Amino acid sequence: MYTLTLIAQKGGTGKTTLAINLSVAAEIGGWRTAILDLDPQASAAGWGDQRERDGPAVVPVPASRLEAALETSRRHGVDLAVIDTAPHSEASALAAARAADLALVPLRPGILDLRALGTTAEIWALARARTAVALNATPHRGQLADQAAEAIAESGLDVAPCRIGARIAFQHSITRGLGVVEHEPAGKAAAEIRALWHWSRVRLEG
Repeated sequence: MYTLTLIAQKGGTGKTTLAINLSVAAEIGGWRTAILDLDPQASAAGWGDQRERDGPAVVPVPASRLEAALETSRRHGVDLAVIDTAPHSEASALAAARAADLALVPLRPGILDLRALGTTAEIWALARARTAVALNATPHRGQLADQAAEAIAESGLDVAPCRIGARIAFQHSITRGLGVVEHEPAGKAAAEIRALWHWSRVRLEG
């Protein structure tokens, strides 16, 4: 079983949105997938409650029970565990990063998010997890995303080449208990999620 963790100490970066959509893409691709929701707000679990399709399973998990939840997932034949972490919780974020085969750090291309990246970087340095920043909710025009990618790369951090745009399809799909690859399979949001999942899968299996 592989473990993919979404981690960021700043709130509002889109961790849950990416966790949900990458999990759905993996499930459709033939991976038996479970989302372990460590966030007390339980947004991923709420999405799972309204979902009317089989998989991915969504399990609310206290950080103190993460190891047990991962072991249970293994015993039940899960191929991919996706951990959705809470912001502003270093202890749970560190535990989730340590459990990860790959950690993705969603980041919106803005100065406040870039400034907050240092705290998250300290966590994954302690965990020694393979980690990359995933630019999320990027604007459709302008050079802001390019500038953010350059700043991140100059700091020595890896940046996933697949950017996720600011698209209303993400909001509509989550409201319906779907991923964008189900809601608008031929849309741009779905194509971006498939690309990020493919890139992540290669690194998980590599």
